[in-house]
Amino acid sequence: MTDIDRLFSRLDALLDRLEPLLPAAAPETDWDAVAFRWRRPGYLQPVRHPQLIEPDALLGIERQKSLLARNTAQFVRGLPANNALLWGSRGTGKSSLIRAMLEQFAGEGLRLIEVERRDLADLPEIVEPLYERPERFVIFSDDLSFEADDPSYKALKATLDGSVAAAPDNVLIYATSNRRHLLPEYQRDNLDTRVADGEIHHGEAVEEKISLSERFGLWIGFHAFRQEDYLGIVYHTLQRMQIVFDEEAVRPEALRFALERGSRSGRVAAQFARDWAGRTGL
Repeated sequence: MTDIDRLFSRLDALLDRLEPLLPAAAPETDWDAVAFRWRRPGYLQPVRHPQLIEPDALLGIERQKSLLARNTAQFVRGLPANNALLWGSRGTGKSSLIRAMLEQFAGEGLRLIEVERRDLADLPEIVEPLYERPERFVIFSDDLSFEADDPSYKALKATLDGSVAAAPDNVLIYATSNRRHLLPEYQRDNLDTRVADGEIHHGEAVEEKISLSERFGLWIGFHAFRQEDYLGIVYHTLQRMQIVFDEEAVRPEALRFALERGSRSGRVAAQFARDWAGRTGL
């Protein structure tokens, strides 16, 4: 065996050891899907069984539903539309409403891309292949909350408004958060606030925290449900599950269930309905 042959043999052995350590090649995107998840090292994974929600199944948020549906209708029809921030009380239907938009508008070309908060730094890479696509994409990020030095926060801020690259016309960002300004707010942030000619001027720390949420053109607030709204969702959910029930028997059980959890929300109502249906089924 010559020296060249020995060299090639050693190179082959080295490659055999290295190949298992290398990341797998990104698969081709299946554009026939209606929902995707962003996966590292950088590809869109189709969601084969998306959790779609009929808009009529969401009660107690009629105003919020109307605002987001109008904005989404503008978007899928090629009209100007805004990025949306859905903020407020937990369990009130923020993420469910976004999934309901996919159910309502998928037939008009709407597609949903779910991106975890930790992956928002990849936003420029995510939107790059979408420029030439005919579909309309909503990038959905749930339960956002950042620290000021978080690289994902800076990437989102630049993508919304402020990057040298123009955002695609066929991409919007819909995000949910329990915080209106997405960043933690501390008492010390207000120490630099001053009053000039009767006007309040916030300090730099407050201005920085407000600046991200201000880049969403549509703010939609969600608030805790009243008792009767909560009970209405319980009854409606049981009816959709085709459960025969007596409201007078369900009411005290549903209220006790909410009291134990310290929340009257749509999420708690759905959890109670599943519990009641299961117990009565036994």
